[in-house]
Amino acid sequence: MAADFAADFNVTGFVAFYPCHDLAATTDFYTRDMQLELVRDQKSCVIFKVAREAYLGFCQHDGDIPNHKGVIITVLTDKVNEVYQRLLRLNVETEGKPKENDSFDIYHFFARDPDGYRLEIQRFNEPLE
Repeated sequence: MAADFAADFNVTGFVAFYPCHDLAATTDFYTRDMQLELVRDQKSCVIFKVAREAYLGFCQHDGDIPNHKGVIITVLTDKVNEVYQRLLRLNVETEGKPKENDSFDIYHFFARDPDGYRLEIQRFNEPLE
């Protein structure tokens, strides 16, 4: 069904937007620490390229941000250990070392971005496609 939707409506990409309290700190984190390319600065929103036609966006939000307890931003990479070591050097808060998760057949770890979003750096042991 999803493949039909994408073909029927000529879906060409994906952007997920999240509210943030400090757009400058968020921009610094994702460009400097995560090394994502900033592809659009709309003054109150920024968009980063994560992969081919996949983007991550953040918008300045001055009020309360709804509880994002269950939200996980997952970035897929084969270089999980390298990203972990880089974030450690930059004093980014992590929830432990990378590890295998047999339930999901993945290798991953979690970190926190400036707004407290849970950021998962993950490799599928068996590719999705």
